[in-house]
Amino acid sequence: FLGEMERSRAESNTITLNAAISACGRGGEWEKALMLVALMAQSKVSADMITFIAAINACEKGGAWEKALQLFSATTQSTVDSSTIALNAAISACEKSGNWEKASQLFSLMAESKELETIAYSAVIRACEKSGQPEKALHVFSLMESS
Repeated sequence: FLGEMERSRAESNTITLNAAISACGRGGEWEKALMLVALMAQSKVSADMITFIAAINACEKGGAWEKALQLFSATTQSTVDSSTIALNAAISACEKSGNWEKASQLFSLMAESKELETIAYSAVIRACEKSGQPEKALHVFSLMESS
């Protein structure tokens, strides 16, 4: 798959690679999505926030929350501006795996920036529910109600 892309005469750019990463995510191929992100770095194709969001979403769909968090961390350590969308995607990846602790940590980051959204509240509440943490879920719900 990647070899074919490398041998192709078509020039890879950020837009085409972002589309391929999104397609991999929709197809449940999170590993291939990550390989495309790596290919971008090797080929000196600039990754943008769309790149990272597509890759985080691919990891979310594949249950690879650790990889999603690594990608989110890369957005905060690079020149790419991390966004509420990327943070929501990382929280959702944690929610899908029931990792309420990591979801809560990311939620706290979002709370510090005052950019809380219903999506983030819901994802953290679902992560708490999946992990058998009803008290934590109720606490997050009460925070949402008071905001």
